[in-house]
Amino acid sequence: MDRFVLGVEYDGSAYSGWQWQPSRRSIQNELEKALSKVADHPVSVVCAGRTDAGVHALEQIVHFDSFATRSCDAWLLGGNSGLPDDIRILWVKPIAGDFHARSSALARLYRYVIHNRSVKSALQYNQATWSYRPLDAELMHTAAQSLVGNHDFSSFRAKGCQSLSPFRHMYFIDVSREKDKVTLSICANAFLHHMVRNIAGVLMDIGSGKQPAEWTLELLAAKKREVAGVTAPPYGLYLESVYYPAHFGLFKHPAFNILPDDIKRFN
Repeated sequence: MDRFVLGVEYDGSAYSGWQWQPSRRSIQNELEKALSKVADHPVSVVCAGRTDAGVHALEQIVHFDSFATRSCDAWLLGGNSGLPDDIRILWVKPIAGDFHARSSALARLYRYVIHNRSVKSALQYNQATWSYRPLDAELMHTAAQSLVGNHDFSSFRAKGCQSLSPFRHMYFIDVSREKDKVTLSICANAFLHHMVRNIAGVLMDIGSGKQPAEWTLELLAAKKREVAGVTAPPYGLYLESVYYPAHFGLFKHPAFNILPDDIKRFN
């Protein structure tokens, strides 16, 4: 069996999420059907991070095994020909057999996009979250820095989160504004269920003046989900990039340059 790795882009608006679910459309199911047709045998795929219903990906990383003899172009072109228009394989590479899309990852980068204006967007209503309340992006950025480092993120995990540990290492959080668009860039070694959306919800409450900047510190200390406020909608959330050790030879997102040395030393 040979192992291959893919970069996959998708609009998650019409799907129940990444993971296969009976009687529901999922990204995993669509991808497995398309690749199985190319391979002429059943193919199972593993992703770097399972995304929820309505969440998008700029570059989800996926691996699969196959004994079929196919070129990378055949996997790319044949796979895309069997996929709906809102899912696309961006590239395909053969990879070492010890590579694993999820467990080999060193860090994951997410983007959360907010349209901050009085009227919803008619063109990007599924691609960004809408906030009619004016947001102070600089204040949100300042408040977010309390979350950088190794912390117990119990206040920022979904109640049904199945992770054995609430601890995660946050490498950076940047909040910036360009006209009426506020963007959160969040990078950590891994994320708890709904962690990015819960952080976004907290920062939006701070940015609108509903809560003080010190609230992030208070929530970290509380370690209770019920005190942290509303989970932000999925529409503005994108899995942007995943980082792996250099010996696997995968591409690096430009934001890699601002990662700290404890990640860079692997590359």
